[in-house]
Amino acid sequence: MDDEEGARGSGLDRLASVDLNLLVPLLALLEEGSVTRAAERVGLSQPAMSHALTRMRRLLGDDLVVRQGSGVTLTPRGLELIAPLRSALRLTAHLVDFPCFDPATDRRVITVAMTNSTAFVIGPRLTRLVAERAPHATLRVRTITVPTEATFTDQGVDVVLISEGHFSPHPRERLYNDRCVVVASPGAPAEASALDLLTTQPHIVVDTERRVFPYSVLEEEGVPYRVGLLISDFLLVPFLVARAGGVALLRHQVAAAMRALSDLRIEEFPFPLPGLGIDMVWNPRLADQDFIAWLRTLLLDAARPL
Repeated sequence: MDDEEGARGSGLDRLASVDLNLLVPLLALLEEGSVTRAAERVGLSQPAMSHALTRMRRLLGDDLVVRQGSGVTLTPRGLELIAPLRSALRLTAHLVDFPCFDPATDRRVITVAMTNSTAFVIGPRLTRLVAERAPHATLRVRTITVPTEATFTDQGVDVVLISEGHFSPHPRERLYNDRCVVVASPGAPAEASALDLLTTQPHIVVDTERRVFPYSVLEEEGVPYRVGLLISDFLLVPFLVARAGGVALLRHQVAAAMRALSDLRIEEFPFPLPGLGIDMVWNPRLADQDFIAWLRTLLLDAARPL
């Protein structure tokens, strides 16, 4: 089979009659699920995006998005198009050969989302490394509690750093490992074990609707404890323990970082627990592989001392 027959057999010859300019707004529409947001993303007016949607529907023989209540939802055909279309456009971007990311001259805003406790641990090192390696770039840290798809679509986040216990539909890679520890003030009895501290000292606990995970383990093990203070700010917990006394359950990396600022006693949690590692989850719409590889190395270097 010659090249011409191969093109006909694969359907490539039919692309001559297709407006390939529709593919970029099509992916934006399918990923955003909104004509307005898709139009903003690709730089079209809303009427132009609506016109493009009409042409997409005609081309593919499917509605792609349909109204549901006050919003819209993707059709089954629209949903199944996202992954192959994203892959095809990424490959096309590489073929076009856009200029490679150069950290020495690039002036982009690098956006990383994480909890405030993760920012407390890794933020200073990450800030220093960006300043050293990309002196014209700006680092934006967005603090979140639980990431959602809107974290990527609405907030322009390049990468999310999340606990291994949080679900993500996207591929993830471990940044650093962590574990739960018992923290107490330096004034606690020196001879007291971690279990003694947990049963005799008042607990300072994060005030959330969800129960702090390790406490379910204490209850399963029949360990009695008393909550002395509920507070909504996670990062105030170790500071208050160090200055006001009591005991708390905390991530080890946060406790170690806080100990550099305020005297704090750290003991290992007395029962087995699953890991509390922090993972990197990349924005699936981020196509600049040179930038991804650079930022991945930067994050791993920022976490290496941990």
